Amino acid sequence: MSNGLRRKLTSYGDQGFSLFLRKAFIKAMGYSDDALDRPIVGIANTYSDFNPCHGNVPQLIEATKRGVMLAGAMPMVFPTISIHESFASPTSMYLRNLMAMETEEMIRAQPMDAVVLIGGCDKTLPAQIMAAASSEIPAIFLPTGPMAVGHHKGERLGACTDCRRFWGRFRAGEIDEAEIAEVNNKLASSIGTCTVMGTASTMANLTEVMGLCLPRAGSAPAVESERVRLAEETGRVAARLAMDEASPIVRDILTPQAIRNGLVALQAMGGSTNAVVHLAAITGRLGLRLDMAELDRLGRSIPLLVDLQPSGQHYMEQFHEAGGVPALLKAVRHEIDGSAPTIYGRTIGEIIDDVVDEPGQTIIRTVEKPLKPTGTIAVLYGNLAPRGAVIKQSAASKELLQHIGRAVVFDTVEDMTLRIDSDDLDVNADDVLVLRNAGPKGAPGMPEAGYLPIPRKLARQGVKDMVRISDARMSGTAFGTIILHIAPEAADGGPLAIVRTGDRIRLDVEGRRIDLDIDQAEFDRRMLDVVNRPSPAPARGYAKLYQQRVLQADEGADFDFLQSEELDAR
Repeated sequence: MSNGLRRKLTSYGDQGFSLFLRKAFIKAMGYSDDALDRPIVGIANTYSDFNPCHGNVPQLIEATKRGVMLAGAMPMVFPTISIHESFASPTSMYLRNLMAMETEEMIRAQPMDAVVLIGGCDKTLPAQIMAAASSEIPAIFLPTGPMAVGHHKGERLGACTDCRRFWGRFRAGEIDEAEIAEVNNKLASSIGTCTVMGTASTMANLTEVMGLCLPRAGSAPAVESERVRLAEETGRVAARLAMDEASPIVRDILTPQAIRNGLVALQAMGGSTNAVVHLAAITGRLGLRLDMAELDRLGRSIPLLVDLQPSGQHYMEQFHEAGGVPALLKAVRHEIDGSAPTIYGRTIGEIIDDVVDEPGQTIIRTVEKPLKPTGTIAVLYGNLAPRGAVIKQSAASKELLQHIGRAVVFDTVEDMTLRIDSDDLDVNADDVLVLRNAGPKGAPGMPEAGYLPIPRKLARQGVKDMVRISDARMSGTAFGTIILHIAPEAADGGPLAIVRTGDRIRLDVEGRRIDLDIDQAEFDRRMLDVVNRPSPAPARGYAKLYQQRVLQADEGADFDFLQSEELDAR
């Protein structure tokens, strides 16, 4: 197979001329023939002024390039889309598939023998893994790392669980505008990803669990020198991958065993519900379906072990100091397949064998003395969720996990925004807030609107949590008794479309049920009247493609034409 600069030659009808022309142009940048004759490692540059989670990417690129060159290969940096959670409209999830497509095509189009993919903010790592799973060259990942914690009036602050906590206090009138402005200055005290176990930290840790990045690369802080040394070593590994035609590709690493290891860790670490959608999309690229039954079984058998917000109290820097992912895997070794391979050549079992316990640490608990007795996520079914829904039970209120309440329905995100804070809203603390038409097609883009705010008049009464149900997503940094990802969504003919204000909804997390409590004849009659009502189809561009081809949440909200044609239920 051709490699280096000879790989993926532009078609001019004369391959010799194609290489001649390529060399002529690249030499304009000062490269020598010696440099151009070496294997090439591509390095994806996801730096953006709109993405503070990736603020350290230029430094990481330089360190990665250093590692590549020290190992004898040639680094070539190329740009890709960069997505930041709070700067992407309408949602970052809406753009995840576009980033995955673009990254995949840039890897395919340009001459590289291996690639380093640098990502951090919530949807970037999933998009890059999706891209690499569909690519034919070796890839190794480099998370950007979590930010440092801030401080306010003697307590630590971390984006973005504390963002929501303080905003809730502000809405309830507990703090004034001056204090919320002061908190705003302290929540994100450095570059890097959210320092709680939100989606960014969850996906970085899962990247490590599944063998796609170096040990401890999932948790090392963005602003510490260890992160830079990891970048250099990532470059060295990438160079070795580029030099060996027998190197594994991502599809070889992401075996069913590796995916299951990821589910074990997800349940034990208090990870984000968003990870379920991303893993479903990634496995779809591999010709597999995410085993939701196994995810739920693990949620019953594996307790929550990691004491991080929003399920616990602490932050990613404490998790890293406690040993990070390797220490967590040691704690659940009885459920981990240690034979799972890694992109850097060792098995996960060998990594666990190297773990040295951190004396006195209490961040990563043991199975015998867990933080909570059950895992992070439960999978629910019922007449409201024929294809499933999820709840982050580790961040929910125990007293609401079995609940019957009156539905208060919001038909769209806009409807919720206009009415949720009205003093005229007919709502009580025991009611169930329902948001629909906020899924992949209905919103569009499946926004993180599932964290419905407590109605202002109830917040002022001291209400901190309510049962909330939607076909939307929720930030991994959020907390509360919130049922998400109801599939199929209301806009795609799902039963959420037939719920009326005043109906009774029954939640039974222990029984794994979410049901509309009406008789079957009435249920069937209402379903006959349901009309699919996705957002009006855009006339052109990516928006039109998204609306026409996006799948439901249980299938990863990927595009149907990007999943493997060999998809099965393994």
